Amino acid sequence: MRTVTFLVLEGVDKGRVFRDLPIPCTIGREEGNGLRLNDERISRYHAKVQYEDGDVIITDLESTNGTRVNGTTVQIRRLRPGDQVSVGRSMLLFGTMEEIAARRGSAAGLPAAGNAATLRLDELAKSLGGRNMIDVTQRTDKGNGEWSARDEDIPPLPQKLTGAQAARLAEILDYMHQGLTSAVENIDANEDGTEVKLGFNEWQTVQAVQMLLARYVRMIAEPELR
Repeated sequence: MRTVTFLVLEGVDKGRVFRDLPIPCTIGREEGNGLRLNDERISRYHAKVQYEDGDVIITDLESTNGTRVNGTTVQIRRLRPGDQVSVGRSMLLFGTMEEIAARRGSAAGLPAAGNAATLRLDELAKSLGGRNMIDVTQRTDKGNGEWSARDEDIPPLPQKLTGAQAARLAEILDYMHQGLTSAVENIDANEDGTEVKLGFNEWQTVQAVQMLLARYVRMIAEPELR
């Protein structure tokens, strides 16, 4: 059975992961949708995701406020890993990190087997506009200072935080998340989503960071998700 994964980057459900959803499925605010969002600007049954002729297709179900893919309002559109789907006030990232990494490698002309969703910290700083960053090295099993969005490389959250500590950490992470959101909210992509103003790989990197921050914020707010 074909399945898809979406992560909520922005909106009331920010940080939620809808993993391995069987398709066809619908997106909406009503009970009965495979991907149900708590967003009043989303229609009861807003859009449908299905698999047809080897492609994942999203179709707007005559929603009140429309469906956008990579910033463009669409009625029907093919989805590829890393695409940004906006419904109501919610922004969704389509695909798993492995699928997005494979697309990045394809765009860069790299073999799929040799591709990894990694970026050196100095390159990340450059992609975010060259602003000063705290000097931190994300250690990997190779000790090469590469930043990675792979699940096995994500640092664990601190345990046994007090209420005040959790609130302060959530505020910090949410502040950074807002900054990244402002960098990607006005993306102008071409028809098939392979070119954006930030450059495709830079866009994917910013979204990977945004995804991790969203997950951390939700895990702090809802400890049972840890």
